[in-house]
Amino acid sequence: MKITEVQGILLSCPLPQPLRLPFYNGERTILKRDAMLIRVRADNGLVGYAPGPAHERAANEIRDTIKPFLLGKDPAKWEMFSFAGGLELVKTYRAVEIAVIDLAAKAAGCPLSELIGGRKRDKIKLYGSAGMYMSPQKYAEEAAAIAEMGFPAYKMRPALGPAGDVETVQLMREATGPDFGLMIDAHTWWRMGDKTYSVETATEVARGMAQYKPTWLEEPLPPDDHAAYRKLHAAKILPIATGEHEHDEAGFADLMETNCTDYVQMDVCCQGGFAMGKRVFEGVAKHNLRFAFHSWGTTLEVLAAAHLGICWPESVVEWLEYPCHANNGRKGMYPFQLADEILREPLQIKDGYLTVPKGPGLGVEIDERVIEKYPFIPGPWSFFKINSPPETVAVTGDHSVKWVETLEKQ
Repeated sequence: MKITEVQGILLSCPLPQPLRLPFYNGERTILKRDAMLIRVRADNGLVGYAPGPAHERAANEIRDTIKPFLLGKDPAKWEMFSFAGGLELVKTYRAVEIAVIDLAAKAAGCPLSELIGGRKRDKIKLYGSAGMYMSPQKYAEEAAAIAEMGFPAYKMRPALGPAGDVETVQLMREATGPDFGLMIDAHTWWRMGDKTYSVETATEVARGMAQYKPTWLEEPLPPDDHAAYRKLHAAKILPIATGEHEHDEAGFADLMETNCTDYVQMDVCCQGGFAMGKRVFEGVAKHNLRFAFHSWGTTLEVLAAAHLGICWPESVVEWLEYPCHANNGRKGMYPFQLADEILREPLQIKDGYLTVPKGPGLGVEIDERVIEKYPFIPGPWSFFKINSPPETVAVTGDHSVKWVETLEKQ
């Protein structure tokens, strides 16, 4: 068996109309959502798939460097491949590697999870992720709707100013009851121009939220300021989560070894792949922390992460993010039909748990009709307009790359 084709296929799903979302000191406009479908074909007709980084740089890296490296190789020997390159190029390769492993698992007639460590369970716990720049009342309504869908927890993104953010958590708690999980993804707090929350403000807002017992407060501070995270974490106000913007493995190690956080987060599809994910899990277990997947793309991305997650016990890998898009009348954030349509059959989710298929490879069928239905639209998918100081920036890269590196001033 030899690899004959390697492609990183970019796709775009435009919104029916631009979505304008005001926040503290600015407004965000969303035009579309992008995705990448990685496809690796062998000479025996088998095809492996994976989600990939949804930007043009990665597509070019796959075409110009990764494809020539993989052509002619036996995918069953994927662990023996020695790919070298810069940090970002290697991250893209690790995403492609997931498709190679999917291909190898199909050839072996076993689930992908069996080739990357062996599953220890069949299910993984999901939280419903939505909530972008709304009024406190709207957040509460959406939290209740996500709970009614069967998810045990809901993640939202606050950006209403200190008082509004605390009120939001209060109303969400009142709407969902004491036992429902609430995650606050505060990444906007360090992206608001001259209204960016100081460490002192973030700490006081955390104190205000703590009485409502959220599951975690995510990225309340700039992700590279580990010293500030150590100080906030040491205050033991509420659980802290961070990690999805770590640049390299050393950053993850520092988070864990120097007591920066309670929950470590990583997007294995664009931050280093399965091998690095397993090393991060080892660190999480060693330091008695918990892991929560960042997964902000399609259901294919959710499933790929799940195959890795079930190779570890829930006491280590606890949560998997499930983006709740307003597709087909469902409650949630903006529509992103491609996220569901990339799979021929929906994922098996019940009582907040995803059951990971046991069929060969990823265990699902990819619907390649999405390739023609959702052709790539070049250009940014989202814009941030900051009021003070006046600035407009465009999101042109993937969600898990640090914001200042994925935005271009307009």
